[in-house]
This record gives sequence, structure tokens and C-alpha cells, in this order.
Amino acid sequence: MKMIRWPHSAIMRPASTILFFGICLLSSLALYTPPACGEQRPNLLLIMTDQQLADAMSCRMGNAFIKTPAMDSLARQGMLFTRAYTPNPLCMPARASIFTGRYPHETGVTTNGKASIDPSRLPCMGTYLRGAGYDAAYCGKWHLAFSRRDQTAHGFEMIEADAPDGRRDSKTAAAAVEYLRRPHDKPFLLVASFLGPHDACELARGQNLPCGPIGDPPPLEQCPPAPANLEVPENETDGVALLRRSCHATKTFPVGNFSADKWRQLRWGYYRVVERVDTQIGKVLAALREAGLEENTAVIFTSDHGECAGAHRFNQKTVLYDESARIPLIITYKGRTKVGTSDRLANIGVDILPTMCDFAGLATPKGLSGRSLRPIALGQAVEEWRDYVVVQNHMIQGGPVEGFKPTLQGRMVRTDRFKYCVYDYGNRRESLVDMQADPLETKNLARQPEYRDVLVQHRRLLQTFAAKHDDALVDLLLADDVASRPFPAGKDR
Repeated sequence: MKMIRWPHSAIMRPASTILFFGICLLSSLALYTPPACGEQRPNLLLIMTDQQLADAMSCRMGNAFIKTPAMDSLARQGMLFTRAYTPNPLCMPARASIFTGRYPHETGVTTNGKASIDPSRLPCMGTYLRGAGYDAAYCGKWHLAFSRRDQTAHGFEMIEADAPDGRRDSKTAAAAVEYLRRPHDKPFLLVASFLGPHDACELARGQNLPCGPIGDPPPLEQCPPAPANLEVPENETDGVALLRRSCHATKTFPVGNFSADKWRQLRWGYYRVVERVDTQIGKVLAALREAGLEENTAVIFTSDHGECAGAHRFNQKTVLYDESARIPLIITYKGRTKVGTSDRLANIGVDILPTMCDFAGLATPKGLSGRSLRPIALGQAVEEWRDYVVVQNHMIQGGPVEGFKPTLQGRMVRTDRFKYCVYDYGNRRESLVDMQADPLETKNLARQPEYRDVLVQHRRLLQTFAAKHDDALVDLLLADDVASRPFPAGKDR
């Protein structure tokens, strides 16, 4: 097994860097609250998939089209959060948030382009947990805005292992299994970050799948149905409509002419790549049991963002429709978590790190605005909870249409019943959906007079969020009572 140990020799580090991380560790220790006498702090296992629909598990959908026994086993032992959202439905922004506990506009990582987080300004999850006396290890997909090679920047020991088939997710599972089989004299945090079911991107393009082939679709009658919300929503914001055309103009999103039957075949393939990563997760959970660690390990299972898989004729992610923005989230601590589901609103970008700190006996670090989900997972009374979550996006992946390449930034406010979205460009820049009456988001109510008060309420919530978290974009989005702002003709923003 190939291992890279943390930390590097102090001789290799500048004095300022050593001083900073010394301060970080001391600060974390100052926030650490020792457990009660005889109580052992749990290990922490964070299992992440990439690009998984929130309900793409057989414990949510039934066994007719998908079977995910590993994910289902976690749901049988823990709390499944049915309204958990990504901070940004794109890989790098979402992961930057998850591992720092900050919103994308705070990290400065809003796209998959080149970005680098200064760890002296925004410490990483591994640094916090090491400061609390944990070992911290990471295997699998990185895509974080920290230098992978510099362990002092993120606090993780990077672990790797070979696998017989040489596939990426097989290697991730092998590395996680090897780590769990080690002797451990301290509690640990292990991150197992899988690539699947991100293969859905290559699947739609007819390319070779990074984690291996899945075969050809069966006869159409054996494929799942096309999504019930396949068609474009009524009164859709024109910015999102333009972005759809922009995406379909590229080879990256070659789904513009997909028939309902073609979407059925794509969804069949998508469920297969979900099942394949579930198999690898099963290997990790089996190793946890075999090592005798299951009863003293809190497991958090989630994904960085979702996958549209045909919803509103989109594939992949980035947009703020629920298929892209809502993600699976299960927390289990065997024998301690309450088994069931919770509809509390969660944002994994700001909530996962405080949750881990809570399990570790570490107070939420200063500057983090998220909430620990541990009390909810354990079935404890939580008198007050947030009324809304905010999701951010910055859509730049499309190609030229109408003489220019459009890009779009937006914010989403999800309350108990409604979802509000607003974008920086378009003649119709706002959407409002009654998620109780219309969970598939088929009708935009933003311009209907009877919903005016609801619309204004959600604008004010977004303004409150902006003031609290210094989100400067919101002033632009809500300027002039969200008056029409056409895309600049011929301008590549």
C-alpha cells in the first residue's frame, strides 16, 4: 500500500506556515470539550459519491429499477434527511464548502476552474479534526481547492491502494478497507470519496466510462420510465432556458435531441452506475464491521450534488432544479441514531463540518455558520431550526448561442413550502414554485399576483442572508425590484 504521511518535516516548511498550523491546532484544542468519564469519542467516516440524485437509492425508490443494499443498510440504522441540499450543484464549489464549512461566495470557489483556498484564512476539515486529537485520512477523488500534495494545507494523510481491476472507485474502496484494518490508537476521521455515479457524464456522451463498462441497455420495456418532469416548466426563467440551449450546443451535453425513449435508456444506465458505487461502499462498510469498529463510528453518507437525468431536459448538474441541487444524506451511529427520516432543511456545505465537530466533542469553530445535524440524527429535541437554506450557482459550461456564450449566476431560497430562484440576467429573472403542490417544479408562479406576498417574503429572506453572510451578489440580483436585465448581446460574460 502506498501512503503519504502527514505532516511533512518541519524543515521543509516555512516558519510562518509552521506557526499558523500550530495556532490552528491550539485553537482547536481550546474548543475541545473532553467526553464524559468512560465515554469514547467516535471515529468519523465520511462516504461521498459524486453526482447522485437524492432519491437514487432503493430505500427511496423501491427495487423495481435500482438496488442499493449498502446505502439502504445505512438508512436502516440511521437518519435519512429528505431535504438536504448542496451549497452549489457543481463538484469543486460544493467540495470547497463541505471541507471548510463556508458558502461558495466565502471560499471564492464558484466554478470548476482553477482556484486555491488560503488555509490560513479558511482551514480545512482535516486540520480541525487533527486539532481535536483525531487522525485524519483521505482516499479517492479530491477536486478540492487545497493542494493535495501539501498535507499541512488540509490535515489529511492521503492514502492509496491498488485494486485488481485498476478502476478508480475500486482503488478508493481498497484504500479505505486497508486503512480500517490498521490498528488505531486514536479516533480517526476517514474520508472515502468515490467518483461514481459521475460516469453519467460520459454515459450521455457515449464515451468509455472511467469506472468500467456497464453493458448495453435492455429492451425498452425493461428500462425505467422517463422522468415525469421531462418537459420544460411553464413560465421558466428565460436565463435558464437560454442556458439549456447553450449547454445543448456543446458536445459536453449532447442531449438536446433526446427522445423520451433515449432518456429512459440513459436513466437505466444512470441507475447501474449508482449500483456500481454502492457495491464499493458495501466493501467499506463490511471492513468497518469486520474490524470491530462499526459500533464506535459515526458514518455520514452524502454526495456533492445531484444529476438531472432528464428532468426538464437537462442532464448533469449546475442548475437549481431539485434533481441537481438536492442530495442524499444519511447519518448513522449504530445503536445511537434514531432510525427514520427528517425533513429539516440542511445545507451540507455548511452543516457537515459542524456535525463532525459535534461528534468529536469540538465546539463549532469561529466563523462557521452551519448547524450540527447530530442532535437530529440522535433523535434529540431541537426546539429551533432554520427556516430556509440558500443554494448558489454560477453556470458557465455551455457554448455559444445567439452570437455569444451566456453565463448565469443565481441564488435559490428553499423554505418549508416554496422554492425561490433569482438570476442576474434575463427578462424573466425570478422563479417561485410551490414545492408542496408541485414537487416536480413544473410551473413558475413568480408573476402570478396571488403569490406576490410570498415572492416578496423570499426576496427579503435572501436579503437577510446576504446581510448576515456578506453575499454581495444579492444586491445585483434584487436591484430595481428584479427588473428585466437582458443578456448583453455579443458579450461573453
